[in-house]
Parts: sequence; C-alpha cells; structure tokens
Amino acid sequence: MTQTLTTPTAPPAPRGGGAARPPRAGSRRPGWTPWLYLAPALVVLAGLLIYPVYQLGLISVLEYTQAQVSGGEPTSFQGLGNYQKLFADPQFWQVLGATVVFAALCVLSTLFVGCALAVLLTRIRALPRLALLVASLGAWATPAITGSTVWMFLFDADFGPVNRLLGLGDFSWTYGRYSAFALVLLEVVWCSFPFVMVTVYAGIRAVPAEVLEAASLDGASQWRIWRSVLAPMLRPILLVVTIQSVIWDFKIFTQIYVMTDGGGIAGQNLVLNVYAYQKAFASSQYSLGAAIGVVMLLILLAVTLVYLRLMRRQGEEL
Repeated sequence: MTQTLTTPTAPPAPRGGGAARPPRAGSRRPGWTPWLYLAPALVVLAGLLIYPVYQLGLISVLEYTQAQVSGGEPTSFQGLGNYQKLFADPQFWQVLGATVVFAALCVLSTLFVGCALAVLLTRIRALPRLALLVASLGAWATPAITGSTVWMFLFDADFGPVNRLLGLGDFSWTYGRYSAFALVLLEVVWCSFPFVMVTVYAGIRAVPAEVLEAASLDGASQWRIWRSVLAPMLRPILLVVTIQSVIWDFKIFTQIYVMTDGGGIAGQNLVLNVYAYQKAFASSQYSLGAAIGVVMLLILLAVTLVYLRLMRRQGEEL
C-alpha cells in the first residue's frame, strides 16, 4: 500500500509583487460600539445643554414679555426683530465693549498672578509652599457670593479696614465706575488665580530639572528662564488656562451683581450677563434677554473653536 506525499503549495502572491501581509489584530472597524458606550452621556448632555440652548434660541425670535408669560397675549414670531432692536441700542454696544475690556484685564491679571506664584512655589521650602497652596485653594473653593460679600466688607467706606490702612477716610469704591470695576477685578483675580497657579506649577514640575539648572549655570535671570525656557515648554498649558479664563471672566455675573448692587449707578458697571438679567427679569423683556444670551453663546463658541484649533496645531507640532 503506497502513500503519496504532497507538498503544500504556497498561496498566490499578490499582484503588486510584495509579500502578503497578515491581517492586523484589532483592524476591524469599531462601528457603533463607541457610540453605544457614549449614549448615556450624550442623553444627559442633550437634556442639560441642547434643549436649553434650543429654548434660548426659540425665545430670542419670539415676542415674549410678561403679557405672553401670563397668557394675556399670544406669542408672535419676530424673526430677527429682537436682534435688530438689540443691535440698534447704543447701550448694548457700550456694555459689550466694557465686558470685553473688563474680561481682558481679568484674564491678564489672573495669568500674571498665577504664573508668578507658580514660579514662587518652585523656589520656596515645603512648609511655606504648603501654606500658600492651602490658602490659595481656600480662596478658589470660596463661593462667589461669599467672596464678594467679604470683599465688600473689607473695602466698605464706613467699617472697612482697607480704607483705614490706606488713609482714604470714607472713600466709596463702588461709587465711581473705574474704582468699582477695579474692586471687582481684584475679587475675580483673588478667586481665579489658584487654578492658574496650580496648573502652571504642575507643568513646571514636569520640566526636567537639568534644563533649568543649565539655564541657571548660563547666568540667565528668573525672567529670562521663564521667557526663553519655561513659557515655550508650557505653551499648551498656558493656552488652556488662558482660554478657560476668557470663558469664565467673559460671563461673569455674581461679583458684578453683588459688589455693584446690580450694575452700578445708572448701569455704569454693567456687563453682558448682568445686562441680560436686567432685560429679562427686571424689564420683563425675556426675548431681548434671550437674544443677549445667544450673542454671548456665539462669542464664547467662537473662542472655543479658536482654542480647539490652536490645541490641534500644538498637538501636531508636539
């Protein structure tokens, strides 16, 4: 009984002439699986974000005042009429300009204080560092209305200790427009710089110590080390804290409302958020308040898109 041996034949080579590649593990397309995992979070976001934004946009194109809320008059579609009325109001542009300038000053001051203290944390011993971190995080954790009330007491014209220390007598910080904005700016920086400080400090600690030692041995000053070594290496972190500070300070409400008693004398300290509140609830012009909210949403959305684009570029460079 004879047995024939057959040699296995190799699979045909591909037409391109190269060797056939085995299929890689995990090369199957994920399909709908990631979306199934994200579905619960997307449902929550839709309820907490998409629906309120839809309602805000809807009210902004309707005639929606106290008469419509109480049911005395029917709601009518206005289209872009509310936006035309808003853009024709000189006070809106004045408030928008004040909001942009005030937010820019808050962001720059917060970044300066936060970055300076972050560098200081790397230069002091453990115990002072711990004390500074605890005090800063305490300021960050303080609710905005509580911090605003405390700062109002500190700068009170009759009982505040700051006026006594500076010899200002009964000077009222909230009477003048610029002094009131300066007082609110100090409070905003006080409650905002810890985020910048802690974030930048974490980034500095991640920088190799050899780089900083080499810069010091070359005779570079602290400012030169920050400008030429640390700032370029911390650029992604600085970009993150800058954009987030812009978003937070642009939509500030509590500090202005509490410390200037609703926007200051004759509305001299109004910002967009407080202006929208006055239009919607004090004047019962809910449609104009919603239109201001939509304008703020578009501005912040543009800032966020710029942030994402810059982060994408940073990611490509790194």
